[in-house]
Amino acid sequence: MRDWQIKRRIRTHRLIELGGLVVKAGIVDLTNDNRAMIYGALLWMADKLQSDDAQRARELWAEKGRAAFKAERDDANPAVIQERNDGM
Repeated sequence: MRDWQIKRRIRTHRLIELGGLVVKAGIVDLTNDNRAMIYGALLWMADKLQSDDAQRARELWAEKGRAAFKAERDDANPAVIQERNDGM
């Protein structure tokens, strides 16, 4: 396989993962798949990340994302579900 093909596959995989996050967050459904609205929200986010409040936004958003990923993993793990049912 040629170098450009490998790079293209890596890029394609990354874009699919990022698009999956938009779907996973519920953005597609909440906006009725309004691409202009989604793009506008992403532009707002980019502006926020270039503002004086950027570090605070990064910390808040990263923590929220980590918590969501953890909750998703916990929900997929039967042992964690059993612990919750046992009151632990």
